Amino acid sequence: MLPKKLQKKLEERKTNNSLRELRAQSDLIDFSSNDYLGFSKSKAIYKRAATLLKEHDLRCNGATGSRLLTGNHALYRKAEEFIANFHESEAALIYNSGYDANVGFFSSVPQRDDLILFDELCHASIRDGIRMSAAKAFKFKHNDLQQLQQLLAQQGSKEKTGLNQRETYVVTESIFSMDGDAPDLNALVSCCNEYDCKLILDEAHAVGVCGENGAGLVQQLQLSQAVFARIITFGKALGCHGAAVLCNSHLKSYLVNFSRSFIYSTALPPHSVATILAAYEALKTSKAHTNLQQVLGLFRSKLNENGLSPYFIESSAAIHSCVIQGNEQVKQIALQLQNDGFDIKPIMSPTVPKGQERLRICLHSHTTESELNALFKALKSALKNLAPIQLD
Repeated sequence: MLPKKLQKKLEERKTNNSLRELRAQSDLIDFSSNDYLGFSKSKAIYKRAATLLKEHDLRCNGATGSRLLTGNHALYRKAEEFIANFHESEAALIYNSGYDANVGFFSSVPQRDDLILFDELCHASIRDGIRMSAAKAFKFKHNDLQQLQQLLAQQGSKEKTGLNQRETYVVTESIFSMDGDAPDLNALVSCCNEYDCKLILDEAHAVGVCGENGAGLVQQLQLSQAVFARIITFGKALGCHGAAVLCNSHLKSYLVNFSRSFIYSTALPPHSVATILAAYEALKTSKAHTNLQQVLGLFRSKLNENGLSPYFIESSAAIHSCVIQGNEQVKQIALQLQNDGFDIKPIMSPTVPKGQERLRICLHSHTTESELNALFKALKSALKNLAPIQLD
């Protein structure tokens, strides 16, 4: 029997219409997945990964151990060097997932008496890593630079000498996974320079979408040298699995020695790392990124033409959120759109704050204009009796 306290929590989810369930994949038009460039189904990437395995004589199904034991096969070094060069970083360290990377980084890098200031909408993996840290942590309102500056001023200056000097880490995302918006990174870098802080950015939803060849928002703004560390993931636009921390070689060495999610995890199998490298090679040459930018421009144009902009959070990324208050209401509208042939999922509280439930619409390089026209026709019908929600 399930303990009563756990059963009660499940019953509360059912009552609130927020119970999560695993569902089979659908054959509806994809407006839901993070596969922004369509790389997950690329035959060219699949074949290139197979070639890489043959070239390195890696004919095995698993890594057989952690990277510090037996799992550090030859493709790791090649992939990490390629990724670091691509992202204008001194070094890269591959993790098994974005969750592992964030938990491993934030639980090990900030030390006791250090300070972490993080955006209130940072991903759960960042927040979980921060909870595991011995550092003090405070959140600031979403993309609110003024409040961040107030918090920094309240904390005062740090001691400049000795091993016990306090470090301050500012943490945010370049593209937020539920809103699709972005902070003012230039202003954020200036603020961190003024207060002598270390800036850490999660670029999970920017890689493959922003910047030349999809290098990310940091490189688009030419801020690579101004950021202490970047976390990038491969399960979104790269269409595969895993993640990496971009940093200098000293920080990479530190993570190899102290990041528990890296040290105590069986390494990715060779075919996963081969796929990562093949996807990065494709990112450098593919037209998918250019196609995606055209789709994004077309979506924003049609959003205005159809008078639906007031329902959406402003975004120039591949994520567009239509805010519909209430779990029951957003579920009903999502179901209506699914019945119309569109794979669009409702995002409910507590995943997002209560009152900010939404449809999360993801765009892709292979999205057609006819699919967008059909989507907007269905959206106008579904939203015709609803007033737009104004978020603070």
